[in-house]
Amino acid sequence: MADFKDLLQTADWKTEKHVPVIETPDTIKKGEFFRITVVVGKEIAHPNKTEHHIRWLAVYFLPEGEKFPYQIAKAEFSAHGESAKGPDTSTVYTHPEVVLNFKTEKPGTVYASSYCNIHGLWQGAKDIQVK
Repeated sequence: MADFKDLLQTADWKTEKHVPVIETPDTIKKGEFFRITVVVGKEIAHPNKTEHHIRWLAVYFLPEGEKFPYQIAKAEFSAHGESAKGPDTSTVYTHPEVVLNFKTEKPGTVYASSYCNIHGLWQGAKDIQVK
């Protein structure tokens, strides 16, 4: 049996449409809220169809020197074109992107994970510094 950590896939987001891309300043001000955007399919669009879509994104922060990360957001995407008439018959679609704000007094790493209903779990990460 595989460990859960071995199920998380990663790659260069410029060539792989499943990787969550984390956009945030490299350096933030201590104790001040700052904005994070996480998106799947930044460079190569991910399909958002009933049969192939991103189901959710989760965002975590691991402060430097701490053992466990804090979950700071989770978003579920529920509209993928399905309707009572069948797959891809609706005009309602969500886009796998989350914008949030949080603050910290420590540097650390922002992690994001996403789930594709066909290709499984994916992860991305970005270090942030505090001044």
